[in-house]
Amino acid sequence: MTDSTQRIERALTAFVRQEFGAPIATIMGLTEILIEDAHSRKDESLALDLDRIHSAGRLLQEQLDRLVTLATQGYLGAGDDSTALRTTLRHDLRTPLNAVKGYSELILEDARDNGREDLLTDISKIVAAAEQLLGQIDRLIGLTEVGSSDAPQAVGIPTRDLVAEILRSIQPIVSKPKTNFLSGRILVVDDTEANRDLLSRRLRRQGHAVDTADGGRSALEAMSKSEFDLILLDLMMPDINGLQLLTWLKANPTVQHIPVIMISALDEIDSIVRCIEAGAEDYVQKPFDPVLLGARIEASLERKRLRDRERAFTDELRVEKGKTESLLLNILPGTILSRIRKGESAIADRFTDATILFADLVDFTNLADQHSPGRIVELLNGLFSAFDNLAGRLKVEKIKTIGDAYMAAGGLPEEGPGHALSVAEMALGMIDAVRETGKRFDETLQLRIGIHSGEVVAGLIGRHRSIYDVWGDTVNIASRLESTGLPNRIQISESTYQRVKDVFTCELRGPVALKGKGTMLTYFLGERIK
Repeated sequence: MTDSTQRIERALTAFVRQEFGAPIATIMGLTEILIEDAHSRKDESLALDLDRIHSAGRLLQEQLDRLVTLATQGYLGAGDDSTALRTTLRHDLRTPLNAVKGYSELILEDARDNGREDLLTDISKIVAAAEQLLGQIDRLIGLTEVGSSDAPQAVGIPTRDLVAEILRSIQPIVSKPKTNFLSGRILVVDDTEANRDLLSRRLRRQGHAVDTADGGRSALEAMSKSEFDLILLDLMMPDINGLQLLTWLKANPTVQHIPVIMISALDEIDSIVRCIEAGAEDYVQKPFDPVLLGARIEASLERKRLRDRERAFTDELRVEKGKTESLLLNILPGTILSRIRKGESAIADRFTDATILFADLVDFTNLADQHSPGRIVELLNGLFSAFDNLAGRLKVEKIKTIGDAYMAAGGLPEEGPGHALSVAEMALGMIDAVRETGKRFDETLQLRIGIHSGEVVAGLIGRHRSIYDVWGDTVNIASRLESTGLPNRIQISESTYQRVKDVFTCELRGPVALKGKGTMLTYFLGERIK
């Protein structure tokens, strides 16, 4: 028999099994569902009858496999032997079919008597499937005579010509080297040396790098030393069985991304399902077809390659998101950023008690004229970075810089007690930072600072290059206190004085005329009281 003929015979067998298997699948599937329902209703009598139907269905499947093989290979032809065989098969198949129909009809009678409409529909489908199968069997056995080429078609089964036509559209696999074969590093885990050797040799021929392990423990040791793209894992091993090792792998974040193909002689459905549930990429039964295994290995490696790309892209996005987050936090307060993410667009809040600080370098214009732009930027960057560090440590909110001027606020965007004390502490630190920066750059630097406490409004201003800004009379007064202050002195208002006098020494300056605000009593802030 040629390869082409063998291929057609195999395909015809599959088609026959599919056609005859459909009614049996209906019987088995519906019965399993109804058994579950019966147990949940505690209807043990119904469950017992359904179990009998299910057992008959299993017997039908076994007999069907035998019938399909004989029918497609021509053993049901003419002659006394074939006639006797067909008679035996018809009897063997009718026995479980009659059991299916008989118990189903009993259940139908009880369902009608008890008003169980839900049962009537499903059991009627089981009876219909049994009758369909019975008709197919009778026609197939009755028509399979030598020379009766229409017999398969008469019962709805494709003829050999039709099967051959379908197979011509599916090109057979040609064993030749692939120029674009996807290779990887594979770990073969099997406690049988012959299996390890066979798999390793096949895989190396396909261009893979292969390591082997004779059990679960040696597999763990191999994974601790090397990285793998795929693991072929035997299920039956004496030290750590394959399912235990698979479960551990998928629970371990460092190796859970490695695809695992289970290879086992066990073909029962529970083993396959448990391995897939535990995270196996695939399940291949022994003895395996090398071409099929090769295709599954390549598919697994391709999926891993795509997942690795996705993971790298996700990591890259995470890094870029972190950079964006850091940049936004340099521009906006964290609480304001959170509110924007939640959908707020117009952000403006009134704070009944906050403290505003303005600071400005004395005679900085002349200093800038005497030095290069690069040196001036370096000086300002170093100085304002020191101011920013103070603000972050004391939980004071930097508002903005304008040229050589620096503005900060306490008590916003989150209200809290002690904001005037924090701003006062920051102001003293700023004076020290100016002195240190002057020494480092060999320049005489001086700073004026003004502080005032009171009610302000703060919010997000603008749609392009938005800033978080503060405005109100308190802001204007703080600005005037800075402009009327003295070099390296911190001028505070009466309202700020009342908030800090018990913690810091303060010197009364006296009444000071503030532009647009009239005369105000002011103080110079001193050191913290020890």
